[in-house]
Amino acid sequence: MSDAVTTTMTFHPQPRPGAAKPWAFPAPERAELSNGLTVLRCHRPGQQVVAVEINLAAPLEAEPAGLDGIATIMARALSEGTDKHTAEEFAAELERCGATLDAHADHPGVRVSLEVPVSRLPKALGLLADALRAPAFPEGEVERLVRNRLDEIPHELANPARRASMALSKELFPAEARMSRPRQGTQETVEGIDAAAVRAFYEAHVRPSTTTAVVVGDLTGVDLDKALAETLGTWTGGAAEPRPMAPITADDTGRVVIVDRPGAVQTQLLIGRIGADRHDRVWPAQVLGTYCLGGTLTSRLDRVLREEKGYTYGVRAFGQVLRSTAPDASGGATGAAMLAISGSVATEVTGPALEDLWKVLGTLKEEGLTDAERDVAVQNLVGVAPLKYETAAAVAGTLADQVEQHLPDDFQAQLYTRLAETGTVEATAAVVSAFPPDRLVTVLVGDASKIEEPVKALGIGEVRVIQG
Repeated sequence: MSDAVTTTMTFHPQPRPGAAKPWAFPAPERAELSNGLTVLRCHRPGQQVVAVEINLAAPLEAEPAGLDGIATIMARALSEGTDKHTAEEFAAELERCGATLDAHADHPGVRVSLEVPVSRLPKALGLLADALRAPAFPEGEVERLVRNRLDEIPHELANPARRASMALSKELFPAEARMSRPRQGTQETVEGIDAAAVRAFYEAHVRPSTTTAVVVGDLTGVDLDKALAETLGTWTGGAAEPRPMAPITADDTGRVVIVDRPGAVQTQLLIGRIGADRHDRVWPAQVLGTYCLGGTLTSRLDRVLREEKGYTYGVRAFGQVLRSTAPDASGGATGAAMLAISGSVATEVTGPALEDLWKVLGTLKEEGLTDAERDVAVQNLVGVAPLKYETAAAVAGTLADQVEQHLPDDFQAQLYTRLAETGTVEATAAVVSAFPPDRLVTVLVGDASKIEEPVKALGIGEVRVIQG
């Protein structure tokens, strides 16, 4: 009989978590080049891909009459050749840098975005500077971009979500307002755009003194001052007269517009109005309350319409800044945000889904949000911030948004503090004010023959059918 063997195990002490490190949105350093171009830089250790965001003060409101979409064509044409490179050569030079360059136009202005490995940053900044300083706008390339844009329009009109967005803008804003019309123009307006018009728009609105560059990434060992001076700093141009911005007006009288799509098996919903933008003190509470209403799969709209009733895969509520200007001497601002609820449901349940959605809004007003809803929303909005801003591009994009919306550089950092301090009662008041059931414009893209009568029976406003 063998002797028993005793095995002794040594247990190491259980690891203990360290103290959580407080997180704050990165603070940029602000400077100005000799030509008047504003620079915001933000050192982010470990971010070897640098993100550069350029804000150009060329808003859609500045587009010439009858040429809606010219800002979009100009933005796309910036990378189609310069005084040094043809379009093909410019693309090849970008590729050699491992860089990507994109541009788009929106109501506040044109945004140009560059991403490049930090080791190639000076070279890429040179290409970016050439695109801004001396774009060629060749007739052939502009004609190609116009044709491409014309090809996109039928696809956008066929997309229910895009069609709903166009219809809502047309309903909310007066016909003479640029916001009432498609951001990238219509077939009629785009057809009238040529290289000469693009050049004229560029010369009228693009100059260094009204431009801001945001640079974010690991800038260790990078002489950014030298790189900027030798690239964007060589761009010359005169000063610009301040452009007055007319106040945004909208008609949010409760009503329904059905964009008829015979045979559609689903109805696209877009319900909205305009409300306070980020300059308003209510913004943090509005963000929090809107998130509780429809910011995630566990929000109130989804709990009812998706989980309980099975009407939809998801419905979202959100606020999107349309245009934001600095407050005037009296403290007032002329900006606004689109407040909206968006989703899609099966055609046969369009009426019941809208009825239940209005019940959710009514219950919200009568009973308010719960502390549990508020706590989850704060955790999701504030707690996820370190992950949301993990990349240089995410930080640069938010800093550029702040510049575009005339907000202080520490706005995002302060927003998280204010979100955490916002109570349930305050969040409830803000979301109830944002989405009053009797002051919402509802756009439905679907089969009018099947959804018109059930929607009329709800009594949520006059119902009008338009062609899809």
